[in-house]
Amino acid sequence: MSRPTVMDLDCTDARVLVRVDFNVPLDQDGHVLDDRRIRMALPTIEHILKHNGIPVLMSHFGRPSGTGPEPDASLAPVASRLGSLLGSKHPVHFIEGNCRGESVTSAVSQAGIGEVVLLDNLRFDAGEKTNDPALSRDLAALGDAYVNDAFGTAHRAHASMVGVPQAMGDKPCVAGLLLAKELKFLSEAMEDPKRPFAAVLGGAKVSDKLGAIKHLLERVDLILVGGAMAYTFLQARGELIGRSLCEQDMLETAQELMRTAESRGVDLLLPQDHMCAEALAEGVTVRTCEIGIPEDLMGLDIGPETAAAWDQRLQKAATIVWNGPMGVFEQPPFDRGTTAIAKAIAHASKRHKAMSIVGGGETAAAVEQAGVAGRITHVSTGGGASLRMLEGAVLPGIEALDAGNPD
Repeated sequence: MSRPTVMDLDCTDARVLVRVDFNVPLDQDGHVLDDRRIRMALPTIEHILKHNGIPVLMSHFGRPSGTGPEPDASLAPVASRLGSLLGSKHPVHFIEGNCRGESVTSAVSQAGIGEVVLLDNLRFDAGEKTNDPALSRDLAALGDAYVNDAFGTAHRAHASMVGVPQAMGDKPCVAGLLLAKELKFLSEAMEDPKRPFAAVLGGAKVSDKLGAIKHLLERVDLILVGGAMAYTFLQARGELIGRSLCEQDMLETAQELMRTAESRGVDLLLPQDHMCAEALAEGVTVRTCEIGIPEDLMGLDIGPETAAAWDQRLQKAATIVWNGPMGVFEQPPFDRGTTAIAKAIAHASKRHKAMSIVGGGETAAAVEQAGVAGRITHVSTGGGASLRMLEGAVLPGIEALDAGNPD
């Protein structure tokens, strides 16, 4: 399907309703800690401004109760940061406390060319998460066109993602530049990858990544399984894992996945050594365990031999997708495995021209922390959405957008 983007939109004098993903972390003083998601939305916003349109931005933020405004979940810090990024030439009018109602309608109607309107947290209204038709109609009435640039929430069937494009009627509904970029890279990787095609999967549970593993086994040449989920596979293979996290109810599934990989000629590799400790705590004694993990220890990261061996395999890959950390990377020294894999993928991208795609969330944070984000082909803004695409799932936000723009 040919999917129109904001580049195909006539923005002149139009109020363009843009669903962005400004769900960014704040520091203890309430200031934006990481503005990457805001910066990634700037090309779409600036395109609308350049072509004499008025961007009307809407986003969720955090997990408010849905019963009304909550100061701790206000988008006010985001509005301030956005204003700094756009500069004084493009004032940002923030409508605090509301995403619909008379104050919103009035502010949007009064905004002029060169100005930006930012509604407050969509989730202050319970109708956002329930895809309430009334909220969808009220939001749709604010714009002459709709742009979805929020890949990070494209897997959620919420009002701003699904209901609004349906309520726009004959008004154009298109993809933003960030959304189009996300879909391009992830679709190309899954549908027509250059080979060898390697997938790196981490995180806590096999059950969380089961759909992705099954889907990837039909497409990849190599799967590297790290993180706590690896211990379920290792126990299923009969190895000693000590007190490491293990999903007992997934052991048979893990065995079946390993058999499937073998029958399809896919190399499914598990860690061959581990960084272990008695508990996850500061100052704890750390041991490297190579042949099984003693009963009083738990595996908290892949070991150096695993990192080195996987580095060699990744240098031979032409396409790499990565979703999930290799260990408890938030707490040193159990961040070493994740950092090593991040650097290995960056090296494969830069030196060997591999196309590398890193899922959002913790994995995106890991490559930023490792200082190699600039050497990755594409770092996604959506952890859950990118995982759903690795599962081969249809994203509701994309389906709703395409439904209004048939090929």
